[in-house]
Amino acid sequence: MINTDSYRQMLGAVQNFHDRHELREQGGEDMAYRVALMAEELGEISACVTKGKTLAALQEECADLLILLVGTAIAADFDLNNAFWEKMKKLDSRSGRRISGRIRVSDFSS
Repeated sequence: MINTDSYRQMLGAVQNFHDRHELREQGGEDMAYRVALMAEELGEISACVTKGKTLAALQEECADLLILLVGTAIAADFDLNNAFWEKMKKLDSRSGRRISGRIRVSDFSS
């Protein structure tokens, strides 16, 4: 049975998708193209929220964005798993601030 909670399994599945559709050879790993696809997916996530679409629709759009993010790490040849944990370390060291009534946990030093 495949461990569906494993980043490695997700990475392998997305890599297989890239290989099967020859994304590297067909321009599907071009960074500008990938950014445009991610912006499109973020717009679809926004539509789910602002138009009151179902939770299932929101889940599907978030999965699409995650697949694109993992694929972008493949295309750019970096370890997204490591980048995630490094960023979490930074975020865990920050304090939150309320801005316009909402919490923000940003680097406020710059």
